[in-house]
Amino acid sequence: MVEIKTLTELAPDSLTRLVTGYVSNAKYAVSKTELDNRAVIGLELVGLESPYVKRFPPPDEEAMQRYTDALRYGLSLGAYEGDQLVGVVVAELQRWNGSLWVMEFHVAETHRRQGIGRQMMEELVERGRASGLRIVVCETQNTNVPAIHFYRRVGFNIEGIDLSYYSNDDWPEGEVAVFMKRRLALPKVPS
Repeated sequence: MVEIKTLTELAPDSLTRLVTGYVSNAKYAVSKTELDNRAVIGLELVGLESPYVKRFPPPDEEAMQRYTDALRYGLSLGAYEGDQLVGVVVAELQRWNGSLWVMEFHVAETHRRQGIGRQMMEELVERGRASGLRIVVCETQNTNVPAIHFYRRVGFNIEGIDLSYYSNDDWPEGEVAVFMKRRLALPKVPS
């Protein structure tokens, strides 16, 4: 049985085991039109002739420090099967605008499609609400169709596209950042 708990520490080897990458048989092709009176950025789901395979490198020292710093908010989560970490959400509180930024969200390949990701996301949303936050933000790539579909299933919507988030060569054919958000309905205070 998997238990969702507050993540209080994160070892680089655990993160490396969980943050492996993804495979997608489709992508969201990005189009852009910019005129004097209108600018439009669009996404269209298109199939790929061969799967898009993305492998993530192990986290470097700077990334691990950012993740460790985020743990201090008490909003990051681990999914544990016994003592083994099988899922992780590292989330950073942004008080200035009431948002909770998901820095890492992963479930071990051996534990996917068992509802663990949904459980972790619902727990994260509840903790965000309890902390008085207004929104949870995730960033993924237009090539990570499985992630986009998952986030939609758990209540997120696409609210932003960044054509040069990763490099100056992201668009038109590279990986483009897709920002997805789930707005939190704050509990009503009795009058």
